[in-house]
Parts: sequence; structure tokens; C-alpha cells
Amino acid sequence: QVQLVESGGGLVQAGDSLTLSCAASGLAFTSNVMSWFRQAPGKEREFVAGISSSRRTVYSDAVKGRFTVSRDNSQRTVYLQMNSLKPDDTAVYYCAADATVFIFMTPATYDYWGQGTQVTVSS
Repeated sequence: QVQLVESGGGLVQAGDSLTLSCAASGLAFTSNVMSWFRQAPGKEREFVAGISSSRRTVYSDAVKGRFTVSRDNSQRTVYLQMNSLKPDDTAVYYCAADATVFIFMTPATYDYWGQGTQVTVSS
């Protein structure tokens, strides 16, 4: 049984930093692209960042230069370091896994999802 468990969300002020974690079990972690998506109320789920097994990374334009995605294969965990947070970053953040070498930005291509963690940035 595949499980992706996110943690690290919370309420912060604009300009603060936050690090999200996603612990994976039940899948071949090193064979999966691991990505972060987010969904704000009333909006579609959108790609934030992804990292391949070779640690190649892709970021959305909205977070490029502020967020950093990384992975620890020994711990089967993927991280999202978020700096200079803005109120527009407020959303539920989801971890997702895709058994491929390509980092896709489309949610439908991902095989497994976590339950999400809330990030709220106050102005």
C-alpha cells in the first residue's frame, strides 16, 4: 500500500520561511519523480516543483527563486523549502509520485497523492 504523508504546514507571516516534508512508503521511491502541487480555495490544483530520481528539478514560474525541492532517497522523503512566502502562496500543498523519469506538470499524470498540508501566509 502506497502512502505519501506530508507535514510541516502552518500559519506564517509574509516573508517567512517554511519547509514541507513528504514521507513515502510502499513504492519504489528512487524510481519515481516526486512533485509538489498546491490548491487554493476555488482554484485548480497547480504544479509547484518536481524532482527526478537523478535530482533534476523543475519549478513553476510563481515559485522559481523562492522555493527549493530536494529529496533524500535514504529517508524516502522529499522536501519543499519555501522562502519569502507571500499571501498568494496560501493553499493546501500536496505531494505526488509518478513512476517516470520525466517531470510532468499535469496532475493527471501522477499515480499517488498525499492527503495535503495547509499553508497559510498572512499579510
